[in-house]
Amino acid sequence: MKKAVILKKKTMARTNNHLFDGLKVSRGKKTKDFVLKTRGGKTFVSKCPDMSKVVPSALQLEYKNRFMLAVEYAKDIISDPVRKASYKTRPGSTVYHSAIKDYLESL
Repeated sequence: MKKAVILKKKTMARTNNHLFDGLKVSRGKKTKDFVLKTRGGKTFVSKCPDMSKVVPSALQLEYKNRFMLAVEYAKDIISDPVRKASYKTRPGSTVYHSAIKDYLESL
């Protein structure tokens, strides 16, 4: 019989379940109760962080607003087939991601 090991620091539970392990879609929030994280090729189950009491700073709100405007700009470009076809993309990137980056760099 194995003895239980009591850890003093907070840790995440590691899983060897193949339903969670190794699948790209298995990362992230699954329910509002837990989240799956991959570190060093190993999958861990962790409690979802409670962000309800976190108050964003003025600078964080400003960057969030900038990114929202960049997404609107990119969606506007990809919704027009003529603009989408003529838009110069960055190597290895899509029109959408290139437009977001171009918008953010133009500020």
